[in-house]
Amino acid sequence: MSRAEPIYRPPLDALRLPLIGHLLRARRGRLLFQIPLLLVSALLIYDGFTGEQIASRNLATVSAWVHYRGFVILALLLAGNLFCMSCPFALPRTLAKRLASRGRRFPRVLRNKWLAIGGLFLIFWLYEVTDMWASPLLTAWIIIAYFVASFALELLFNESPFCKYICPLGAFNFAYSTLSPLQISVRDLKTCQTCVGKECINGSYSAQPVILVDQIGDKPPIKHDSRGVLGCGTLLYAPQIKSNMDCTLCLDCARACPHDNVILGLRSPLRELSALHSLPKRWDVNFLLVALAFMGIVNAFGMVPPVYALLREMALALGTDAEWLLLLIIFLIGSIVLPALLSIGAAWLANALTGVPKRPRALRDTFAAFAPAFVPIGAGIWAAHYGFHFIVGALVIVPVFHNFLLDHGVTIFGTEVNWKLGALLDAEQFAVVQVVLLIGGYLLSLILARRIAVREFGAARAQLAFLPYALLFLALLLASFFIFSQPMEMRGTTELDNLFH
Repeated sequence: MSRAEPIYRPPLDALRLPLIGHLLRARRGRLLFQIPLLLVSALLIYDGFTGEQIASRNLATVSAWVHYRGFVILALLLAGNLFCMSCPFALPRTLAKRLASRGRRFPRVLRNKWLAIGGLFLIFWLYEVTDMWASPLLTAWIIIAYFVASFALELLFNESPFCKYICPLGAFNFAYSTLSPLQISVRDLKTCQTCVGKECINGSYSAQPVILVDQIGDKPPIKHDSRGVLGCGTLLYAPQIKSNMDCTLCLDCARACPHDNVILGLRSPLRELSALHSLPKRWDVNFLLVALAFMGIVNAFGMVPPVYALLREMALALGTDAEWLLLLIIFLIGSIVLPALLSIGAAWLANALTGVPKRPRALRDTFAAFAPAFVPIGAGIWAAHYGFHFIVGALVIVPVFHNFLLDHGVTIFGTEVNWKLGALLDAEQFAVVQVVLLIGGYLLSLILARRIAVREFGAARAQLAFLPYALLFLALLLASFFIFSQPMEMRGTTELDNLFH
């Protein structure tokens, strides 16, 4: 009798950790994370509609535009896509699936990231045009729109198209969860090969208890709970997962697997971005990674004084003072046109310098190979920006919540609201942290681009292929330094929401 092959065991399987592992694997484990955020969402909607319509005194605006953005960056870098796992917008999924039974696939032409990229662009542009950060009412309506869109699409289609193809927040989380130290994988590939039901993707729900015929080793027949659980909403097959892209970290695959074979394993943060074939060579997926780095700069640029000088010059040159149009031009050029031209130009130059034959797919292949290198510098830019707003406004939530309780007759914390609470650090102190984040992201992008150049072009030609990207990353770093050296609007954290600090 041949010896059984050893089972692969990762350095760490988070699902095997005491307490937290049991909680994550539990049938209602995800629900325990979603319910608190559902209650928070309900509170924000309520205060957004009924509370004082001042950004710095309303839970909707302070929580959504100050605290959420800071926490999401921290979670992505430390543990991965925790906010998609805890997303309250996905709560109606089970109800929608039961009502719709089995819907159709999402239209093939829309199964890509272009809608999500367009949604990100639209959100960032509307954020400036409508002063979204200053409107509790508008913020509440946005939260409601997310719930409605998620439920409607789950009702109509048999996957989770809102999460996978449409949600701007999800697209942002997918992109930067590629830096996460955790990823879904499997313990033993042979177990997956002999699995009949493929429950990780198909789900384990059945009207009656199911007994599988595939027995693993000496284990008895495996029985499913008749209530079952849904499989992967974004249709990822656990043993084939190479990337955190499209993974909401819902862990339904782990709960559905009858063989207890799915793991949440530890990995190097740069492993996915430097590994060959971890991401598909598609224009949409890779342009998302590139565009987000530029969107981080443009989003921050909209909050510093030079943007107003530029708007005045543009108004004079174009003969219009329509702010929505001027901002549309700035955001379109900065978020879509420039990243497309510069990144494709860098790919073309890398090919030209290294003598790559002009094959039809050569440009796309080089563009896709280097696109992951934009993730670290992009993460540094977003962390420097969102971290700034969070650090200087972290404690604002305390008086805002206290004021909310007083407005509803609750005086357990007294009747004196301390509106002086605000920053954990002042802007000058956090500037040091911003420099570290920006330079750290820049250096990691250089390291990653260098590895990719060696992998794709060989050691002899790597320096020539690396050069265009090194210059492009340097330009992004210098642009970031310029913007973050400017006084930035302290939105939603002071009585004067347009005050610069």
